[in-house]
Amino acid sequence: MELRPYQIEANEKIQEQWASGVKNTLLVLPTGVGKTVTFSDLTRTLVSQGERVLIMAHRGELLNQAADKLYKVTGLRSAVEKADETAKNSFFRVTVGSVQTLMREKRLKQFPPDYYDTIIVDEAHHVMANGYQNVLNYFSGAKVLGVTATADRTDKKNLGQFFESLAYEYSLPEAIKNKYLSPMKALTIPLKIDLSGVSMSAGDFKASDVGSALDPYLYQIADEMVKYCSDRKTVVFLPLVATSKKFRDILNEKGFKAAEVNGESKDRAEILEDFDNDKYNVLCNSMLLTEGWDSPEVDCVIMLRPTKSRPLYVQCIGRGLRLAEGKEDCLILDFLWHTERHELVHPAHLIAKDEEIAQKMTEKMAELEEDGEPIPFDLEEVAETAEGEVVQDRENALAEQLAVLKKRKRKLVDPLQFEMSIQSEDLINYSPSFAWEMGPASDKQLAALEKYGIFPEEIENAGKATVLLDKLNKRKAASLTTPKQIRFLESRGFQHVGTWSFNNARALIDRIAGNGWRIPADIKPSEYKGA
Repeated sequence: MELRPYQIEANEKIQEQWASGVKNTLLVLPTGVGKTVTFSDLTRTLVSQGERVLIMAHRGELLNQAADKLYKVTGLRSAVEKADETAKNSFFRVTVGSVQTLMREKRLKQFPPDYYDTIIVDEAHHVMANGYQNVLNYFSGAKVLGVTATADRTDKKNLGQFFESLAYEYSLPEAIKNKYLSPMKALTIPLKIDLSGVSMSAGDFKASDVGSALDPYLYQIADEMVKYCSDRKTVVFLPLVATSKKFRDILNEKGFKAAEVNGESKDRAEILEDFDNDKYNVLCNSMLLTEGWDSPEVDCVIMLRPTKSRPLYVQCIGRGLRLAEGKEDCLILDFLWHTERHELVHPAHLIAKDEEIAQKMTEKMAELEEDGEPIPFDLEEVAETAEGEVVQDRENALAEQLAVLKKRKRKLVDPLQFEMSIQSEDLINYSPSFAWEMGPASDKQLAALEKYGIFPEEIENAGKATVLLDKLNKRKAASLTTPKQIRFLESRGFQHVGTWSFNNARALIDRIAGNGWRIPADIKPSEYKGA
């Protein structure tokens, strides 16, 4: 199997991290872009170097999927450490292991602590759980790769308690742009569902309370589905098995061909196969299908289990993002969840770079629908508009500070001015997650930044310096303006010079130089469009 460019790059970056002395590193790939294929190919490389590898997950479906994919991609067979099956005395160099089995002291002690050279943790956002930590602490000499589909700022801070670095990240918008995942459309149904009486449990909305709050609205939700989902293949996530079964029955009353699966379903495999074969067009479940299940033809996802957890939300929506023949997009149905808390995850959080942009997107989506029937909107288009407005809002708030920075007589550009000029959300909102990022920038980093034209004394930490240098290198390769061009032109009143090309900025600077270093009379800097 031929790997895609990002999969090749990911495995190269992971091995670079290990070679540099980092022991525990992280890989972030969205659901549906082949993370199992990626770490299977990495496993082949490690085995060819004589290593013994443990692939660890918390669910049987994920272990079976990993073993099957490993064989299909590499031809390698694996031992199994799960329930009655054991990898002890196996001649296979790869083990797929259940954390629930391995965490038991009796099972662990049958292996020497140096038995595995590398451990790959699938769905790594679970890694801080006690079971995982028991296993990882026992095999403490092994290199560790964590693989997850989502790692926003909060997730990274949590994962940063164990992982030392982020080796590689391929974002959801990148995957959609490069046509490796289906485009997303979102539709906010103007149905207000009251969650004000729902309590919290383990940091999220309590499932039993959500079930009770949702119950009065099920018929109305089904009516909305008749309008927008009748010609789609839909998966619905609900809070409780009882709610899931009730909703299935309501949908069948409305003319859908709906089925329901749960952890106790004896005919689960048959139902899933029938769904794949179009015997059913709606599949209801109580959060059973969040991981380890794929049906690429799914082109509508409805999340009737409101959550504060972005990883959980991304996993659920990811069930509808795989490519399939004839599939144009994936429709996400959202509702006006009424809650006094603002932490609720919405479709905007799938691609927004930060919470401020997500909130702006959610507001804009509601505005779009006030005048009549709700219409599906392209998440990427709304994100682009919202991002521009948030940047403008921030500029307005920082106007006085930016004005002072632009008038400074020093030759180097203040990092804040550079970030705002190039409109870079990942720089503006940067927050260190891993221990090395929190340390001071190295002398080499500071010298490189100064050479580029950035005032180095304003750089808070090594992580910020790394992101900034990466951005500068990519801008140089793309022939965009330099910090020195930005400083020169913005000190004379030109706006957002960071969005211009290098050649446009150079041509304007040459023209100013040819005019005795005065702005030509036919140019108004505040209105000039150099991009």
